[in-house]
Amino acid sequence: MNRVEIHKEECKGCRLCVDACPKHCLIPGSGINNIGYQFIEFESERCTACGICYYVCPELGAITVHKKDKGETP
Repeated sequence: MNRVEIHKEECKGCRLCVDACPKHCLIPGSGINNIGYQFIEFESERCTACGICYYVCPELGAITVHKKDKGETP
């Protein structure tokens, strides 16, 4: 399954990824990380692993996009 991994301790909660995601797979989370920011959470099976969230994120290492392998079962 395609998915986006948000590294909550790196996320500054700017929400650029939330606004940029064409499938609306990212939402503001309910938690606060160790540096005081409300981190983003991944919540969708509609993710196409397009990578837009990764490219708009100003924090290197805050987002990892995982694309489903062709041989992987759903």
